[in-house]
Amino acid sequence: MVALTRNLLEEQRRQGVQNVRLNPNVLERLEKIAPEAKTGRQPTGLDALAQRAAQCVKCNLHKTRTHVVFGEGNPNARLMFVGEAPGEEEDVQGRPFVGRAGQLLTRIIEAMGLSRDEVYIANILKCRPPGNRGPLPEEVACCIPYLTEQIEIIQPRIICALGAYAAQTLLGSREGIKKLRGKFYDYRGIKLMPTFHPSACLRNPGTKKYVWEDMKQVRAEYAKTKPKI
Repeated sequence: MVALTRNLLEEQRRQGVQNVRLNPNVLERLEKIAPEAKTGRQPTGLDALAQRAAQCVKCNLHKTRTHVVFGEGNPNARLMFVGEAPGEEEDVQGRPFVGRAGQLLTRIIEAMGLSRDEVYIANILKCRPPGNRGPLPEEVACCIPYLTEQIEIIQPRIICALGAYAAQTLLGSREGIKKLRGKFYDYRGIKLMPTFHPSACLRNPGTKKYVWEDMKQVRAEYAKTKPKI
């Protein structure tokens, strides 16, 4: 909309129409509504999806959230981590996995010889459930299309599902994480490894050894993949 307005004004100037101006205050308001105004291009891919998610009011979580936690990382990532939902710190910062569990996830990623900038991190839900309760079925139904589209855009070679809820949701399973973890599954042609959520490792340090066993399998599979062009 803003880009079109600019183009019309420029065309009028080229045709000799003088004193054609757009009120700066109007332009500023338009730019807030349409971020593409600064570049003259419509956002595409993850940027366009993030804008849609930021305006989402499909479920009641929009009433209590501070920020939508869309996800972050390499848009061409070969490895994607998917958790359950944002926590308190994530809701405040608008970034996934930045609290204590997120700090542990960062250390796990680094122990694999990677960095957060090389992978992509997201959640099943994009908004924090009050009190960090579990996601409700209607919330998942509203939110899962965003994650599905994220995966379709990024096209990772491997997905690591962090925790029972993420694994069960993506695999359509009711099995517990103890039974699900430790082996790869197929998710729409993508290898998916379930493992314990980092928060579970903080509560029960004994689970860390199982997570590392799973991550060694992920690392070996990752080594077989080729960087995207």
